[in-house]
Amino acid sequence: MAEALRAVVVGASLAGLRGAEALRREGHRGPITLVGDEPHRPYDRPPLSKRVLSGEARPEAIDLPGQAGLDLTWRLGAAAVGLDLPARAVALATGERLPFDRLLIATGTRARPWPNPAEAALSGVFTLRNRDDAAALRAALAAKPARVLIIGAGFIGCEAAAACRSIGLSVTLVDPTPTPLASVLGTRIGRVVAEMLRREGVDYRPETRVEALEGDAAGRVRAARLAGGGRLDAPVVVVALGALRNTEWLAGSGVAADAGGVACDGLCRVLDRAGRPVDGVAAAGDVARFPHPLFPDGPVAFEHWGHAVEQAQHAARTLVGPPEDHGAYAAMPAFWSSQFDLNIKSVGLTNGADAVAVTQGSLAERRFVAVYGRAGRTVAAVSFDSARWLPAYAARIAAGDAFPPILGATDQGRVAPMDPGFPQRPARG
Repeated sequence: MAEALRAVVVGASLAGLRGAEALRREGHRGPITLVGDEPHRPYDRPPLSKRVLSGEARPEAIDLPGQAGLDLTWRLGAAAVGLDLPARAVALATGERLPFDRLLIATGTRARPWPNPAEAALSGVFTLRNRDDAAALRAALAAKPARVLIIGAGFIGCEAAAACRSIGLSVTLVDPTPTPLASVLGTRIGRVVAEMLRREGVDYRPETRVEALEGDAAGRVRAARLAGGGRLDAPVVVVALGALRNTEWLAGSGVAADAGGVACDGLCRVLDRAGRPVDGVAAAGDVARFPHPLFPDGPVAFEHWGHAVEQAQHAARTLVGPPEDHGAYAAMPAFWSSQFDLNIKSVGLTNGADAVAVTQGSLAERRFVAVYGRAGRTVAAVSFDSARWLPAYAARIAAGDAFPPILGATDQGRVAPMDPGFPQRPARG
């Protein structure tokens, strides 16, 4: 009977919690066990690099709503270490084995550490991914260090720089690319972010690599040595080098999973090494790699808040009902970021874009919409304090309209497509 079916959700963050909610909503009556490697109940991650670092919010005050009334069994602080598909069981680091009939994999990502383990272990070196990371870094910032060095000018690095400046700290931000957010926005739009950082007092240093971190005799970080010469004194270093997907626990399970994520089909069903769906096993959120109808180059993985919610719900529907009844997951990717007084929002995916055009507003005013094209088709739109246009562009992206898709609007000047300036990826040898 359906009431006796056992569900296990591995990953106690946004996708895991919303997946558990959706399982109940879709009619799963049996027990649901939610497994998480952290000791905390599910919480909201976006505030960690913003309001928690600035002291506006306490780390323990950002729990996600919706945790009551689900009749869940919690296994927190107990990482999953293996998956036994023939036995239909998840192995935990505690030695416990959790049998399942339905399994949702939502293990997400972790912060990419500083590559030298000895240097990464120096006191004063931080990454920023979970609640404990944010609490420890907030305590270090509250001590008013003479300088905070942030390595990496992606979204986390830029948001952390904004939070540090908001409490009056001196911040140096270094990155090997020519502008912040270059891999996501391209250097043409990234220059706007660079100008904002400098205007807000951030010592932003593009095309700069940190070669090593130096510590003192007590094991505290004291400085960063730069490639090509030079040295930056810094008692606090934030490593913001992106994320790693949590798939190692699936090694040897027969599931198709690697550093790029857990392979899924369009219905969110996890695939085995032969490319076949595994009965009763689905994945969602940052860890899932799947085909998306808008992106023909192959499977994609998104690290977006809204995507984690929507895909978890879709995966739950797949697990509970006939999967084909719900169709393929095709939600429009979208993200947002707040830095200083600027709100950046995006729809679509800029990957592979070969052109960008400012269709509303102007770069000089830092209030605009930039639309990205690829091979003559509109693939993404990014707004800087101009989000009202994004729904119209999302519809054009979904329809595969020509680039640029909206011309002749009342608040639109001359639209001139430009090279977006995405950095060249180094060749792999």
